[in-house]
Amino acid sequence: MAAAPVVISQDEVRSLLRYRDLIPRLEDALAKFSRRDSADVIQPVRSTVPLRKHDGYFGLMPTYMENDGVLCTKVLCFYKRQAGSALPSVQSTVLILDPEYGNVQAVSTAALLMPARAEVLAILGSGHQARSHYSVFTEIFTFKEVRVWSQTRASAERFSDWAGGAVRVCGSAEEAVRGADVIVTVTRATEPVLLGQWIKPGAHVAAVGACRPDWRELDDALMKEAVVYADSKEGAKAESGDIILSGAEVFAELGDILNGTSPAHREKTTVFKSLGMGLEDAVSAKLVFDRWRAKNSQT
Repeated sequence: MAAAPVVISQDEVRSLLRYRDLIPRLEDALAKFSRRDSADVIQPVRSTVPLRKHDGYFGLMPTYMENDGVLCTKVLCFYKRQAGSALPSVQSTVLILDPEYGNVQAVSTAALLMPARAEVLAILGSGHQARSHYSVFTEIFTFKEVRVWSQTRASAERFSDWAGGAVRVCGSAEEAVRGADVIVTVTRATEPVLLGQWIKPGAHVAAVGACRPDWRELDDALMKEAVVYADSKEGAKAESGDIILSGAEVFAELGDILNGTSPAHREKTTVFKSLGMGLEDAVSAKLVFDRWRAKNSQT
């Protein structure tokens, strides 16, 4: 008989999840996915339902990892909110399931692709995604300077206050990225906010926003001049406006680098287009659940 479902709160997830423990697990899973010669990982492209009346979409991101015994799906709603809106832009829940009964990742790429002596990190965006990326990038890497830009200066200043004043607020996206070694874009933009002419040769861009076929964060010049990587080629070709509308080619997946089948061109300007995969949520959820179970078995 299956056990009753367990609900793990956001605060408890924060206490159980550590980036340094999660990253090698994500890398192993992405390497398995990119091999494609194994039925171990079944990862379809995200399915979506448009919510036109509410200017958003509903998404389902299922994954089955047979050898690890993980069946999981992420359920999310994404809304295109106006700047300053009090309503959430993203609502999501991750369900990890027992495969028998049916009950209830950007830093790795940066480590492989960013310049060897990266000193300046620029973040375009100031929401929850910006905060989580700031946390993990500054935990894993050491930067001499971190800059932030947002559509409103007030939002960027709130981000800087949250970071304890360790972040320099910039008046424009261009000011933020000029001379930066690593650039993270986590915006609500539907038109390009990052232009290739601003970026120094050899910089690495982790593009996280613009997750719909007609949305963009990066311009044609950047997409066509850079070596482009993705978490999933199929997902990028189906969902990324930055790739679809620019006509850029995806050189390789992150898993291809990890498998040694494609090189990491860290001496060149690189773009990692991240769309998110259910696989990443599955690995994270399993790590959290295993730690929750171990903690509660001792009490």
